[in-house]
Amino acid sequence: MATAEEQSAYERALDEAEQRLGFRLETFLEPTPGEPDNAADFKRIATVHAFGDSWPRTQHLDTRTRALISVTIAAALGVHEPLRGQIRIALNSGATPEEIVELFIHLEAYAGAARAFDGYNIAAEVFAERAG
Repeated sequence: MATAEEQSAYERALDEAEQRLGFRLETFLEPTPGEPDNAADFKRIATVHAFGDSWPRTQHLDTRTRALISVTIAAALGVHEPLRGQIRIALNSGATPEEIVELFIHLEAYAGAARAFDGYNIAAEVFAERAG
């Protein structure tokens, strides 16, 4: 069970996530059948760490740059749903589709064509979603 302070930090992180993603995360964080009680703790801690602790840090790294780095990480790891979200965050943070394509060109040189194409397919879906 989260303390009032932990719950407040979680709410602030959810607000930050909405600002970055353009939608609320709660539906993705709901308990699913069979999850143990402490799964809610994991989801809260991970959300607070990412959106409450990391994203607001702009003194040395602006949000747009942080977003492009996050796209690169998710694409290099090959994690599709997080990549989809990171591309949305990058676009919502001022990155252009052209810059994201350049990111995949550079990723191809260092992570390989298969990984870059796999991730770029997600980017193309997000571009189409925003165009439609």
